[in-house]
Amino acid sequence: MTPTTTAAPLPSLESALGQPNYQLRVTYSRASDLHMEVWQLPAVATPDLVKPLRLGGLGGRHLALIEERVLQQLARSRVKLGKVLPHKPQVYSLTEEVALRLGLIFRVLAPMRSRDKMMACVMGIEEMGQEEAAYWLGMALHHQNPRRVLAALRLLLQE
Repeated sequence: MTPTTTAAPLPSLESALGQPNYQLRVTYSRASDLHMEVWQLPAVATPDLVKPLRLGGLGGRHLALIEERVLQQLARSRVKLGKVLPHKPQVYSLTEEVALRLGLIFRVLAPMRSRDKMMACVMGIEEMGQEEAAYWLGMALHHQNPRRVLAALRLLLQE
C-alpha cells in the first residue's frame, strides 16, 4: 500500500500579496438551519497565526434575523452564496473589511435575546469604520475578559 498524502491548499491572492486571509464557512445542519462562521487563515501577513482562527459564528434564529443584512454585505464584496447541501460546508473567500464586520457582528449577537437591541447593534457595527471594527474585534479576541469587552460594546451600540 502506498501512503496517502494530502496536498496543501493553494494560497489565496490576499495571502500571496502579504495580506490577511479570511474565509466564510456556510453550512446547513437541517433543512432550514443556516450557520455561518468567519475564519482567519495563516498567511504571510500574520506570522503568529499557525492554525485557522475562528473569529465568530452565528446560526439559527439569530442569523435569520440579520440574514438579509449579511447577504447585502457579502454581495458588496462580490460573494454569492451557492446551494449549500446539509452537513457539507461551503467555503468563500472574504475581504478583510467584510470579515472584520461579520466576525464582530456574530460575536456581539450570539448571546443576545432582544430583537430590537440586536438590530441596534448590527446597525451600529455597519456604521463603524474599518479601524474601529478591527479594534473591537481585536479586543474581543485577545482581551483578558472578552465578555466584558462585548458587553461594553453592546451597551455603547444600544444607546
